[in-house]
Amino acid sequence: MIPTLETTRFYLRPPSLDCFDAYRQFYTDAIASKMYGGPISEELVWARLKADVGSWTLLGFGVWVIQCKDTQAIVGTCGFWQGYGWPRELTWWILPEFRGQGIATEASLCAIDHAYNQWHWERVETYMNDNNDAARALVEKLGGEIIHRARFSDGLDRNVYHLPNIKYTETRLDAVSER
Repeated sequence: MIPTLETTRFYLRPPSLDCFDAYRQFYTDAIASKMYGGPISEELVWARLKADVGSWTLLGFGVWVIQCKDTQAIVGTCGFWQGYGWPRELTWWILPEFRGQGIATEASLCAIDHAYNQWHWERVETYMNDNNDAARALVEKLGGEIIHRARFSDGLDRNVYHLPNIKYTETRLDAVSER
């Protein structure tokens, strides 16, 4: 069973067939998906959606789709990803027209809280390409601290960040948003 999580403004719910249009919009946009290996073909978008669904069965975790409570719009994803031979990480993407609204912050806090307090993970980590300034800024806002630098199977070196166990609450969301 894939849990559905709830934040102040969003549901983090299981990915499904009705998410394909949002996935396609994101992954076929060269600028939006640049840090995620995009742009990619619709066939590969389909494979990505299937991989996100399948991760829950194979690994017991994955990404959730971020859905607005008020409009029901799908605005992105947030959760955990682990490619073959890669460490597990917190990840997210937000459609361009919804960026700058604190969506990734709110969803990430909820996902981190769930990992620590429901799944009882000892550590939540993330990493990004060195030139991904937006991701790094969010990780720092979430209290991420560099724990080491590692070479990944794609040949790139990246900082690996530990993300602290922060209980998701509206008060905590407000405090993080002020950083």
